[in-house]
Order: sequence, then structure tokens, then C-alpha cells
Amino acid sequence: MAQESKIALLIDCDNVSHKSIEGVIDELSKYGKVNIRNAYGNWKSESMKGWEEKLHPHAIKPIQQFVYTTGKNATDAAMIIDAMDLLYTQKLDGFALMTSDSDFTPLVMRLLANGLTVYGFGEKKTPSPFVNACSQFIYTENLEKDENENEEEKHHEANNQKKSRNELRGDAALVKLLRNAVEQTANEDGWSHLGRVGQYISNNTSFSPVNYGYKKLGDLIRVSDLFDIQMRHDNSVMYIKPSKK
Repeated sequence: MAQESKIALLIDCDNVSHKSIEGVIDELSKYGKVNIRNAYGNWKSESMKGWEEKLHPHAIKPIQQFVYTTGKNATDAAMIIDAMDLLYTQKLDGFALMTSDSDFTPLVMRLLANGLTVYGFGEKKTPSPFVNACSQFIYTENLEKDENENEEEKHHEANNQKKSRNELRGDAALVKLLRNAVEQTANEDGWSHLGRVGQYISNNTSFSPVNYGYKKLGDLIRVSDLFDIQMRHDNSVMYIKPSKK
């Protein structure tokens, strides 16, 4: 049995909303166990009340950062120092950085250089250098959950977030990414194993289907209608190739 990956989640509470933490942890559970969960900020600030309510339910450790000087962000420094300490003292397979601050881009590149996977989570305002540097990046707006809405409203909202066939096909960058990944992973018969396509994309970009409203790459592929689909091995494995339609 393969050993479960160990992931450290570091949260910059000054730059992301507490509303997405459940979605972030759910997403990370796909890739391994989040055995370290640290949240950084000035916990005496009134603005941290929302985050404070999320600590115990999700076993998150608060790390206090006082504001010593106006205009200086002590949270950034503390997160970077802790990340480097964890890198060398813990046997981790990946880091998850929850922030919208591009100042963490050098940290991402340092972690990647050590062979670790870096999952990024931030708001849509996050600068592209940080987004592109991460192994995978997901916008937190796509993971937010409103505790006050009922299940029917949640289902309706989730459906509205999904990009339509025309929207997916109209995204030139997405279409180019998918077609290139399929081309690069194709077998001699022209068909590509979806798992290899996903691995190729993961190795080369910060793409995530979640940013388009889909939990799985296969779901996005089906809706886009860009590829012919063939299910093999008792209908459990998807193979795709460019559609001639």
C-alpha cells in the first residue's frame, strides 16, 4: 500500500477569506493528509474573528503576529521562516500556501527546487507570478461555502459556477493547453490515457479544473466536447483523442 503524502498548510489570514477553508481542506484531501495546519495573523485584530471561529473545527494552529511597524507585514516573514524550518525538519511531500500575496513566489520556487509539490490557494486578485509558480493553483472564490444557505441553494450555485461548453471552447489558452497535453501523451494509436494527460498538465502548469467549476478533469473534458472519448478496462479508464467533428 502506497504511503499517504504529507502536506503542510500555511495560511496567510491577512490575504484570504475564512469562507473557503473547508473547500481548501477538502481539495487537499485528494492528494494526501494535511498533518500541519498553521494560520498566521494578528489574532487581537477584530478582522480575525471569522478565522478564529474556524480554528478548532479544522484543527488549525493559530500563530500570533504582532504589528510592530506600520506598512511592514510580519505575517509574510513568519510564514517563510516556518516553511523553511518545516522543509528541513519534517518529512513532507508538499506544501499548501493559502495567500493572495505574490511575495511568496520565491518561497514557492525554493520548495519546488527541493522536489516538493506546492498547492496554491488565493483570491482572483492574486498576481500571476505566484499563480504560475505553484504546482497547482485554485481560486478560493470557487471553494467558498456559505453556512447559511440551504442544500438546494448550494446545488444551484455550484451548477452556475460551471463553465459551459461554449465558454470552455472559447478559452483559447485552455484549448491550447488541453490539445497540447493530449498530443504529447498520445499512444501510437492516437489515444491518450486521461491520467497521463492530467499528469502532463500538472507537471507543466498550475491548472486545476476547479477554477472552471469542475471537480475532475474528465468532467471538464466531457463538457468541452473537444475530444473523442473511449472508456476501457470495464468502463473505468478514460482515453481521449482530438475530435474530428
